Amino acid sequence: MGCVNGKCCNGYPPSSGGDSRDYSLHAKHILTQRSLEKVPVPSHNFHLEYSVLTQRGYYPDSPDKENQDSFCIKTQIQGNPNIHFFGVFDGHGQFGTQCSNFVKDRLVEKLADDPALADDPLRAFNSAFLDTNSELHNSGIDDSMSGTTAITVLVIGDTLFVANVGDSRAVVAVKDGNSIVAQDMSSDQTPFRKDEYERVKLSGARVLSVDQVEGLKDPNIQAWGDEESDGGDPPRLWVQNGMYPGTAFTRSVGDSTAEKIGVVADPEISVFQLTANHLFFVVASDGVFEFLSSQAVVNTVARYTDPQDACAAIAGESYKIWLEHENRTDDITIILVHIKGFPNSGAGTTDGSSGTSLRPTRSRRGNSEISTASGSEFYCSLRSESSDLHSFQHVVSTNRSPALVVPSPAHQMPLEL
Repeated sequence: MGCVNGKCCNGYPPSSGGDSRDYSLHAKHILTQRSLEKVPVPSHNFHLEYSVLTQRGYYPDSPDKENQDSFCIKTQIQGNPNIHFFGVFDGHGQFGTQCSNFVKDRLVEKLADDPALADDPLRAFNSAFLDTNSELHNSGIDDSMSGTTAITVLVIGDTLFVANVGDSRAVVAVKDGNSIVAQDMSSDQTPFRKDEYERVKLSGARVLSVDQVEGLKDPNIQAWGDEESDGGDPPRLWVQNGMYPGTAFTRSVGDSTAEKIGVVADPEISVFQLTANHLFFVVASDGVFEFLSSQAVVNTVARYTDPQDACAAIAGESYKIWLEHENRTDDITIILVHIKGFPNSGAGTTDGSSGTSLRPTRSRRGNSEISTASGSEFYCSLRSESSDLHSFQHVVSTNRSPALVVPSPAHQMPLEL
């Protein structure tokens, strides 16, 4: 979740430049989609089939605004056929496009250059994020009020390492009997989270909604419900004596001004052991999860046999719901990875009997849906100081304009269990 109505708090004009190698969109392009690709994981005798879609948001007040999302898919890192990387980067601010492109290039380069990656991926991931953040600060890109969130999945054999900075999300689909349930592999880093709220407060942040900052509500009431009930006016981070930066997330890469009040680049890292019950995973920007729950996204994917069709359907549904609530949409990027041919031995159960907790999967402003966790999951979290900042722009819109919407593919077929 970023600005009330846009990505940048000061209403900057759209940025220019950026590296075309990441397949990100030119300002006037609406949709980019890559064809279905496959990569084997020979160490455990299965393979991955993946597709990606990125769509520029609809901004009636800025029709030439660039898509600030970017993505990176790199297979066989370090020449190892068992190591693969998938990442989505959601830029924000005047130079958000440059920031997201810089980070999507440098982060995977840092991982590829780390000789200890395969032996200690947790340390390698953490170092890659922090080093990339430092390089961005010194890159010549003005990241004082710009930056990017990052949601990344590193596949090493039969293990997923999920590193998150910000409020984009990674979700895995788990077979549970005749059902397919969504399991969040990352936790959105926003002031709605008590631990993140307390951390940024200790760093000197004021945490207030827009109505509180503008004097319409009591700033002393530090309670905002949850992302579903108060998603339209969420708590944001502000310096003590100023009306900036107004970030609705608590971790990001870049954002050197917000870094002073606790918005830092330290990732939270989760680790998941794959079994035959894990069917696919989705890595997507918050443009998807603003109104769609994790379970709704998984349900949509399960209706399609072709990952390209599933990506298009998710984008189309996200776009439609955005325009039902606002006169604009966010940029939308989705990577969908199907896990194919995983051996059945040792699959285990998925009813949570191994002691894993059950937790809801939700949208920020949509309806909650409950799913169960995979009993084979083991979770390890490295919580450090970082923050995800989408800057603030308070705009009241009265007119709704038509927009291009990605059509949902016609040939739907339930995923065979």
